[in-house]
Parts: sequence; C-alpha cells; structure tokens
Amino acid sequence: MTLKALVVDDEAPARSELRFLLEEAGGVEVVGEASNSTEARQLIEAIKYDVVFLDIDMPGLSGVELAETLTQLDRQPAIVFVTAHGEHAVKAFEVAAADYLVKPVEVGRLRQAIARLSPAESAGTRIERIPVEKAGKKLLLQVEDIFYIMAKDDYSYLHTASERYLSTISLAQLERKLEPSGFFRVHRRYLVNLAQVSEVVPMYGGTLLLTLKDGQGTQIPVSRRRVPSLKRALGL
Repeated sequence: MTLKALVVDDEAPARSELRFLLEEAGGVEVVGEASNSTEARQLIEAIKYDVVFLDIDMPGLSGVELAETLTQLDRQPAIVFVTAHGEHAVKAFEVAAADYLVKPVEVGRLRQAIARLSPAESAGTRIERIPVEKAGKKLLLQVEDIFYIMAKDDYSYLHTASERYLSTISLAQLERKLEPSGFFRVHRRYLVNLAQVSEVVPMYGGTLLLTLKDGQGTQIPVSRRRVPSLKRALGL
C-alpha cells in the first residue's frame, strides 16, 4: 500500500528535493505541498494523509508547534521531521514523531523511515500496551507511560514515572516490539523511551549519560558502542 504524503517546507527547492528523494525511495505518493504551518494545517484537515514530512524552522508556527496542534485531531497523520538542525530531536520525540531526519537526507535512511510507517510492518510490530505483573496481578501497561526498561536475568523491569513493573518478556524481545514506538537500546541492560529523555550529557571516554523526565531525574548510561547510532537517532 502506497502512503499518501504531505511535504511541508518554507523553501521550494527543499520541497522539490524531498519529493525527488521520496520518488526514489518508493512506497510514498506526495499528494500535497505546503510552504508554512497554516497551509499545512488546512490541508491536513481537508485530506487524510498517512504521513507528513515536516520541516521545523519555518516562519510563524514552527514544525514542532504544528505537530503539537495535530494531536487534537481525531485522525492524526504520522509525522516525520526533516530538518537541517539536530538540536530539536528530543522535542520532536515529545510530540510522538515517527522519525527525525537530518538534511541532507539519504535515500536509504528515507526508505528506513517509510518502512516503519508501512501498514504491514505496523500491524506486525507496533503495540500500545505491554503485559506486566505487580503485586500478584497481571496488568496491561501503556507503552507511552514507560520511561525505561532494565534487564534482570531473563526478566525485565519496566519503569514508569513512579512505579516499577515486572515482565517475563526479555529485553531483546521488548526492543523489537518497542523500536517503532521510539524506544532505543542504549546499553545491554537498558532500553529507553527517547520521548522521556530531558538531557544528553557527554562523559569521559566518549560515552553519554541520559537524564530522564521522571521525578527522580533517573540517569541511564549509554555504552560507547551505542553512542554513534543513538546520536543518529536523536539527530545530534
């Protein structure tokens, strides 16, 4: 199934370049363009797009601000930010962006983003709740409420803002299930919800330390091996 896409960028050459790249990548049909957030909002309200490829720095309402307003819609299209700047990545994941691409965009990276949005892959991997155990009860935990997951032997502990839950699903299995929802394996023992990261601190030896938005300001280490791919994921 071909995804219907809207391309939003205040620069016409940038829209043309992205349209060309999307044609090369395949799987997407660009059925609309907008040069600002006001035009984009009007089109999104009138047409059912599957995905919006959205620039961030635009006159007036920014791309992130537009994405925040779209959460009010009954049927919200997937948002893929395409920007020349990497510093907005954390904010982008806060508004549940499907992906974050830094210009110049490569066709291979664009195909990867499109694959995550395909109905077939979403139906097979995207989930909204995880079965957990707490005080002898089996519960279904909303994925968006999870801040991070820590491996413990063959089990996993899922941490929310104030609670910890046990899961019999291994960290490797949870990684496969939750990757489309913005989770990233930062360490052999940790899987982190990137939307819940408030700070990324460089450490001695080329590693990183993530600070989360929970009340405790939990800090999660990033292994040196995972640093390059995490930086790419965050657009850093």
